[in-house]
Amino acid sequence: MNEPITYRHWALDLAPKAAPAVATTTVLILGRIWNANGAEHSVGNAALMVVLAAGAAAAGAFSSGNHVGGSVIAGTAFAASGGLALAGVAGYADGLSLPILLWALATTVAYGLAARYWRTDRRETVTFERQTLGRREDHAHVERVEALRAGAQIEVARSGAAYAEQLANALITRAALPGFNQQAITDAGLPELPPAERKDW
Repeated sequence: MNEPITYRHWALDLAPKAAPAVATTTVLILGRIWNANGAEHSVGNAALMVVLAAGAAAAGAFSSGNHVGGSVIAGTAFAASGGLALAGVAGYADGLSLPILLWALATTVAYGLAARYWRTDRRETVTFERQTLGRREDHAHVERVEALRAGAQIEVARSGAAYAEQLANALITRAALPGFNQQAITDAGLPELPPAERKDW
């Protein structure tokens, strides 16, 4: 019933919170590296990123409108579309102002969407912990009742054994008294012990 208390490292709690910022920052850095390697003002590269971003957005819209598609697939497709758009702007633009503006916007949107899932996950975790605690309390109650019942049965058995021992000691003590005559007791009209229980004192 008593389980060891474990503490999570602070980095494990911080890692999911930092994931959206790390993802958007990585896309921004890769876009600027791409810009430095010839993507600036490249119409073909810009067209490629537009087509990829539009395709990912279309896949997300189709997945969210379809009964077969799940929210995870739609969210992943929309996130890929936003990442491709950010990478395209970061790679095509001249300065840093527009890419940083889009990076800040994308990071804010990512945190807004993630906060919703974090709240849902936290609510499910709290519900699970409450149900687990309730089940543990029920099992602990059953264990306590069974322990009390077993203790009562042990005490009854002990008292029965003690009574039998006292009865045997009384019979031995009575037989050891001077002048005790089993035949005289039988002749007085007292019932005779059955053969299985009769003993010669």
